[in-house]
Amino acid sequence: MTASTLDARIARCIRQDVQSMHGYAIQPSTGMVKLDAMENPFRLPEPLRRELGERLAEVALNRYPGSRVDDLRAALARHVNLPDGFDLVLGNGSDEIITMLSMACDVPGAKVLAPLPAFVMYDMSAKLQGLQFVGVPLTADFELDEGAMLAAIAEHQPALIYLAYPNNPTANLFDDAVMERIVQAAPGLVVIDEAYQPFAARDWMARMARHPHVVVMRTLSKFGLAGVRIGYLVGRAALIAEVNKVRPPYNVSVLNAEAALFALEHADEFARQATVLRSERARLVDALTRLPGVRPFPSEANMVLARVPDAAALFQALKARRVLVKNVSGLHPLLANCLRLTVGTPEENTLMIEALEASLK
Repeated sequence: MTASTLDARIARCIRQDVQSMHGYAIQPSTGMVKLDAMENPFRLPEPLRRELGERLAEVALNRYPGSRVDDLRAALARHVNLPDGFDLVLGNGSDEIITMLSMACDVPGAKVLAPLPAFVMYDMSAKLQGLQFVGVPLTADFELDEGAMLAAIAEHQPALIYLAYPNNPTANLFDDAVMERIVQAAPGLVVIDEAYQPFAARDWMARMARHPHVVVMRTLSKFGLAGVRIGYLVGRAALIAEVNKVRPPYNVSVLNAEAALFALEHADEFARQATVLRSERARLVDALTRLPGVRPFPSEANMVLARVPDAAALFQALKARRVLVKNVSGLHPLLANCLRLTVGTPEENTLMIEALEASLK
């Protein structure tokens, strides 16, 4: 088959919108101080790594995942103090949960609504499933625009509304009273995305019980298991049962389930790491405040959004000093000249602060 013949088949067989879109970009990071992806920078202590290795060595890789995944569901239910009448469904990261929600809510004319800027997968997943995505810009200080949100809800009657709490990439917690009014106005489901919950002062898990149409989505990625890919959705049992119908069979591997169970058994270690990261976040914000022309925004996540004089130039200057952050200035007009900085280890943060100081001279 010639290249031209393959091109013709791609043109005929692959959806035009897929051909026109860009894939999710991941920056090369070899040899860099990697502070671009909101990962927990800490590995487990050596004794726990050895113990985990021994556990994983006993996993039956020749069998499909079975009861061990149910054990993980039960452990997560205990971890979040799951209320009576509620259930949870597992996904291969939050990304798969978002895809499952798009599939389950793909009724004729359905729309998905979210404030912008937000996690790009809300938009991408909706469009790939054939749903219309409606984005409503935040205010200049990254708060929910209540009037615009309520107007969009009234006009579009969305089947799904996403509210990230804290938001990505802005890292702030939205005003709770405004969120309550948006929840009350929603004609469909409201997904509270709590990916960064380990670093936030507040969450919606207890409040969820007041609103039958609200579900809470969480992940173990920011907990400290980004490589394990475990996301989960919590809500009323009847609602979770419907979402569970579109879950691919065996979507969580037995290795991932065992690693997640081990992590939950040692949740105190991950809580200790989160405490360090919250302290380092405060140090990073303080350092950014002192830099010329830099404005850090309030953060309740393991990242800090900062507006700088020239995001493109500073990004490249940091990269030349082997520090990798995320230039988000092209994602939305509200993010003009903004960099997103992941909170790393104390040593990594010191290197990043020094690189920023040198680059901004």
